[in-house]
Amino acid sequence: MGLLHTATELPKQLFINNEYVDPKHSVKRSLYNPATGELVADDVPVAGEQDVDYAVDCAEKAFPAWKKVSPTQRRDILLKFASLVEEHATELAAMTRLTLGSPVKFNEFEIALAVDAMRYYIGWIDKFNGESFPQDDGFLKIIRNEPLGVTAGIVPWNGPLITLGMKGAPALVTGNCFIFKPSEKTPFAAIALGALAKEAGLPPGVFQVLPGDGTTGALLASHMRVRKISFTGSIATGKKIQELAAKSNLKRVTLELGGKSPSLVFNDCDLDNAVRWTVDGIALNAGQVCMAASKVYVQEGIYQKFVDKYVAYMKEKATTIGDPRDEKTEIGPLVDEGQYNRVRGFIEREKQGKGKLLVGGPREGVRGYYIDPTVFAEPDLDSEIHTQEIFGPVSVIHRFKTEEEALELANNSEFGLMAGVFTQDINKALRVASDIDSGMVGINCVTLNFITAPFGGSKQSGIGRECGISALKAFTELKTVMINLTY
Repeated sequence: MGLLHTATELPKQLFINNEYVDPKHSVKRSLYNPATGELVADDVPVAGEQDVDYAVDCAEKAFPAWKKVSPTQRRDILLKFASLVEEHATELAAMTRLTLGSPVKFNEFEIALAVDAMRYYIGWIDKFNGESFPQDDGFLKIIRNEPLGVTAGIVPWNGPLITLGMKGAPALVTGNCFIFKPSEKTPFAAIALGALAKEAGLPPGVFQVLPGDGTTGALLASHMRVRKISFTGSIATGKKIQELAAKSNLKRVTLELGGKSPSLVFNDCDLDNAVRWTVDGIALNAGQVCMAASKVYVQEGIYQKFVDKYVAYMKEKATTIGDPRDEKTEIGPLVDEGQYNRVRGFIEREKQGKGKLLVGGPREGVRGYYIDPTVFAEPDLDSEIHTQEIFGPVSVIHRFKTEEEALELANNSEFGLMAGVFTQDINKALRVASDIDSGMVGINCVTLNFITAPFGGSKQSGIGRECGISALKAFTELKTVMINLTY
């Protein structure tokens, strides 16, 4: 089975009830290649209200039988699904690369992570046990983990297939039906998954794909028969999702939102290690990741040495920018003209501000939406470039004197997704990690996550956790069964 041979064969339909269908209305979107600016497609479908209702109807009909499928049978079906995704990784990657501009290395990483996550959760199918409590009071209590029913994942454009593993897999493993809503900017690989799900043996209505825009997402979030939304994206959209969920049927919500991740670099750190992690953490996917290492706080004793090495490595990274199809390319373009103009605006405005531009900026005179890794030193602490998520390869550096000052800088933010602490003093490392208000903290590392451990943030960086057993719990409801043993 081949998924893609030419751009004209890109999947451009909805996948509902194990069939590819056209949307009920004529709204279409155009997508362009961010590396060249060329038109990729002008007929990308947008699922509307009738389409969402139809998909939910099909999922509701499929749910009773799917949740009763034996663990062994469910395991075999989902393992085949994972294997098919792995088998077609090259084609799926090419579909994403067309409109995301992500390099081959990132595509390989993304799909490998998605497949690994699928297999990890599949391994839980016969191990996600409940609890029981003694009958000392005459009642035996059995606690069951039960699927919610119709669930949905609204996913971002920067890693469209990673979320198959992080959202779709735990939903399906626990017996839910799942509606996958990819971003309107990177829909093709997600749409192609429908054919693989069907080939794997997933019953009609269990896994469906509704490409669309914010309107489609809002329809899912407000739908009275969708029981759970797992959303990854901006804070502003996350707040709307939560509001719509509350105003409809009080559906369960997991929100993985933005970040402005600080790294605290102390005098006693391994300098080369700190430089490597913090630069790689802002260059990954051209900075278009929620946990990008976008703020670096450096203790004054090594400040200038760190800055010199940091800038040199940023310049080295800039030499890896290029055509996303070239396997040597590490950094591709930003996703589209709108994102390019947004990031460029941050840079141009800060040039008039307090911060000193050390390196980087928009790449002039070339096709495509390319921006070199960029760093400003000592911008105003209240400036937008220091406080707002940019979602591009732009970082800021500040110096600090004491541990207390570093913590104050790190915690003075509405974000709390990821942080890094760089020191060879284990006591200080653990002390600082404890005091940073962040859902995840790396010690001598930053900008990474593990499928086996909870992923998510504090404050406005989100609600709930993905990955590990936390994801399984997020797609299930506890039921207490009480057995009277006294009569």
